[in-house]
Amino acid sequence: MEELTHIDASGRPRMVDVTDKPDTQRKAVAKCLVRMKASTLERITKGSMPKGDVLAVAQLAGIMAAKQTSHIIPLCHHVLIGDVKVEFSLDKENGIVEITTAVKSLGKTGVEMEALTAAAITALTIYDMCKAVDRGIQIENLRLVRKSGGKSGAITLE
Repeated sequence: MEELTHIDASGRPRMVDVTDKPDTQRKAVAKCLVRMKASTLERITKGSMPKGDVLAVAQLAGIMAAKQTSHIIPLCHHVLIGDVKVEFSLDKENGIVEITTAVKSLGKTGVEMEALTAAAITALTIYDMCKAVDRGIQIENLRLVRKSGGKSGAITLE
């Protein structure tokens, strides 16, 4: 059995020591879907939602979330983020917003958690801003799409 990296010899939680790891260019991409009524997505694109510009606010929330990841996920290292992108692909016919987040850093540890957190918070913000209009909104399929950098190199999952 492999040694658990976040547990010390006495079974207590610990942060992994990355001090001796070399800095490398890191990148991670995550995706998530928000499914809603087509009429709700139409209102979003027309700018007629009661709470304002849903996609602009959600995009900002995702960027902010990536920067705060180490504050909300225990034992997650603070990472100096060089770039965060939050993009949307809209399927108006089926009422789907696909969120894609990309995070870059030069450092000792990866940015997968930052990309995933950005996608999740972007989706939650869309939900929050639209829930009064559409009670059936669903957040689906949060996932890491690819990562690169560090010892494991590039990994593409889709």
